[in-house]
Amino acid sequence: MITFFLNDQPIHTTEPAASALLDFVRYHEHLVGTKIGCREGDCGACTVLVGELASGGQRIAYQSMTSCLTPLGNVHGKHVVTVEGINQAGGQLTPVQQAIVDNNGSQCGFCTPGFVMSLTGHSLSDKPATAQSTRAAMDGNICRCTGYKSLERAAAALTPELAARPSTNSVQWLTEKQFVPAYFAGMPARLAALRAETVATEVLAASNNGHRRSAVSTSPNGHAQSQNGHDSSAFPYATHPLLSGGTDLLVQRLDELRAQPVRLLFDQNGRRGIRHEAGAGRVVLGAATTAGQLLESELMRGLLPRLPEYLKLVSSTPIRNMGTVAGNFVNASPIGDLTIMFLALGADVTLADASGTGRVVPLAELYLSYKKLAKAADEQVTEISFPAPQSGDFFNFEKVSKRMHLDIASVNTAAWLRVENGAITAARLSAGGVGPVPLLLVRTGAYLVGRELSAATVAGANEVMQEEISPIGDVRGTAAYKRLLLRQLLFAHFLRFAPAITLAELL
Repeated sequence: MITFFLNDQPIHTTEPAASALLDFVRYHEHLVGTKIGCREGDCGACTVLVGELASGGQRIAYQSMTSCLTPLGNVHGKHVVTVEGINQAGGQLTPVQQAIVDNNGSQCGFCTPGFVMSLTGHSLSDKPATAQSTRAAMDGNICRCTGYKSLERAAAALTPELAARPSTNSVQWLTEKQFVPAYFAGMPARLAALRAETVATEVLAASNNGHRRSAVSTSPNGHAQSQNGHDSSAFPYATHPLLSGGTDLLVQRLDELRAQPVRLLFDQNGRRGIRHEAGAGRVVLGAATTAGQLLESELMRGLLPRLPEYLKLVSSTPIRNMGTVAGNFVNASPIGDLTIMFLALGADVTLADASGTGRVVPLAELYLSYKKLAKAADEQVTEISFPAPQSGDFFNFEKVSKRMHLDIASVNTAAWLRVENGAITAARLSAGGVGPVPLLLVRTGAYLVGRELSAATVAGANEVMQEEISPIGDVRGTAAYKRLLLRQLLFAHFLRFAPAITLAELL
């Protein structure tokens, strides 16, 4: 049984865990304000808010998500808010809706609910509201007829009021200002009670089925990790698909996944979080850590100060809130953005089989050939780790795609260097879109070691790199074009690492 709150109503359903939340909202609950658009997470017309109890249980943290790619099982124990769920008494518009009306931000209206929910989610955030952050909240929403200037003006009109939002007890303030209805204030207590009831019910069900209480694991936020009322260990990895964020699998295999039990990983105990193991000099991530959590991590931003710039090139806010790091890895796309970043960081992945036996594999060795992984059917990624960059290390990520944001790369690449006394002492370069798998350019990295940081070194590295890659022509460009792109992106790395090098020298 999947239980959650949909707006102000408790939901108990036995629909398949891999169903799309969008379909449940529209066809089971008949809340048709959430629109069906691309069904690939690009347009944002189906945006909803998903909230879960934050640490301490006194508040709910809300995130925008595209419901077309949200597995229904992933909202178990959470609060889902559709555009109907922010309606005010008497039909009065919320400040978000009013700002869009006042600035002529809606024409045909199809996309408008998604914009409204993205901006409402931003209003519920505990981060300071700035003109940039309010505008960025809409980065997952597309409008085909109105254009964006009117929507940007609406966002600008909202920013001063949101900037006055208190840093604590903001829901009370938002309720008074009619950004959200009054029922939001009571949702933390109602959600906590629902989760307590769910845990008790599922433990009893497990006991009645002959399982020990320990067979039902509980996550840090307090809800049981069984699927549809059964102990998740009853679903062997080898015979039941593993499903985490769903941002790729629900595009490719929704009907197939709906027809069978799945093992949900998104909320499993210990699967999220980022920590620095200072003694080992490594950073460790839970496999279900999302791209959004990378973006918000003070630890990650401290180690990689330009990380927010890189991750802005990776999908959109709603998709970053859903897509997991391990999901990007095991998707095995030759142009996976996170995969390319972590290859250059020297990442390892920990694989565990159905018995719990684990082994560590360098990320670069995970890929055997196109979409083929060096892991058994009953193995899954549980952790990711990489050596913490030291102060003074260089790291950069570059990506070229047909449009700058919310698009698949034609070619992407990352580079990490350590330089001492003008000489490169260690190097890792990665590249995507230039081979059948995400590539760690081992020979190119080896060439760089021991050489000075100069234009001549870059030219030599490009010659080695061109021998190491094997691009093919496809819809994203010819093989020759991809070779040229990667050369230019190699130059971009080194122009950032060594500003004294000029583009004229490289050319």
